[in-house]
Amino acid sequence: MATQWIQSDPNTMMGKPVIAGTRTTVELILEKLAMGETIGQILAAHPRLTREAVLAALDFAKESS
Repeated sequence: MATQWIQSDPNTMMGKPVIAGTRTTVELILEKLAMGETIGQILAAHPRLTREAVLAALDFAKESS
């Protein structure tokens, strides 16, 4: 699931994994969640994201650890 949503390109955000079609990093999503933001708050702050994309970021992080 995560692989269709997550991209890593050396020319985008220094190669950090991002949500496909955006410059929103997986790292940023994880930081916001760790600080207590809800998925709804993240979506409100980043209108190009979807719930599925945020969940894919979590899956990606889980698979990467």
